[in-house]
Amino acid sequence: METDNKILTVSQVAKYLQISEVTTYKLVQEGKIPAFKVGRHWRIVKDDLNEFIEKQKNGERF
Repeated sequence: METDNKILTVSQVAKYLQISEVTTYKLVQEGKIPAFKVGRHWRIVKDDLNEFIEKQKNGERF
């Protein structure tokens, strides 16, 4: 089994992006960061997060 987490929690994404969890939830709920729900909890695929980061680097704003 791989040790590299490919699916992240909102808390992990917030820490990775160095932003608050509140801001991360807002971006997820607005659909700006692609995510899906497992029960009541949001999850983000790491590849989708990296794509979001690349778009930001290329001048797209959220």
